[in-house]
Amino acid sequence: MRLRFLLKPGWLALTAVVFAFAICCFTLLSPWQFSRNAEREQQNSALEASFTAPPLPLAQLLPPGSAPDQHTEWHLVSITGQYLADKEVVARLRTVQGEGAFEVLTPMRTTDGTIVLVDRGYVRLDSKSGALPYAPPPAGTVQVTARVRADETDPKNRDAFADASTGGQLQSYVVDSRVVARAGKLDIRPGYFQLDTGQPGVLGALPLPQTDSGPFLSYALQWIAFGAMALLGWLYFTVRELKPGGALVTGEPAASGTRRKSVSEILAEDELAESGHQ
Repeated sequence: MRLRFLLKPGWLALTAVVFAFAICCFTLLSPWQFSRNAEREQQNSALEASFTAPPLPLAQLLPPGSAPDQHTEWHLVSITGQYLADKEVVARLRTVQGEGAFEVLTPMRTTDGTIVLVDRGYVRLDSKSGALPYAPPPAGTVQVTARVRADETDPKNRDAFADASTGGQLQSYVVDSRVVARAGKLDIRPGYFQLDTGQPGVLGALPLPQTDSGPFLSYALQWIAFGAMALLGWLYFTVRELKPGGALVTGEPAASGTRRKSVSEILAEDELAESGHQ
């Protein structure tokens, strides 16, 4: 008969909350942090390999039409071609080393006719939050070494725009070859290529990510611990509630024939007592 309390609305609601929280910890929050940790490890591995590996020809690392992925991102490639300065787009609302910046995106037509998007680096903001003046890309055929990057995605799918606020210069909200392709009516291959220091056409070279492991693994373990603690707490109070007198009763055993109060009854009486004093 003591199991009837498990069917009370308050206890059912508590049970639902506890188990929903534990399920979220085990199936959503912890796996999400594990996946972020795996992504960070992959990124660190690719970065460390790029520090010593020689740059590969673009077509060798990324066959025509293929997009960068976690196995190719950050690797160095060599590209030979001509910048298309008249198709340049500037990415707005960027942050570099904690300060506002713009990133300059310039398409390049390679010697085999493929068009790629080159991120020439960043420029700082002027007093009116516009881009400071920067050097145009070099004319003629150049050879650059760049890091492979995957396209960013704008959730709102906004196109590049130019108006009075941009001084007539095309600006975008993300670094995305698709946005630049639509703006310039070009057939640009997926992904973009980030210039390192000293390359032809580079402005302020973008800093590379730190190769530390980050907090993601510890966060994943914490979510597992939180879920386990919630279940153990629920089990503890369930067992305590099954005992005579409930979980919050202390002191001497009740007299023979007298029913000891349950946790829910004690809490209800406390609430009534507090309301009576107000």
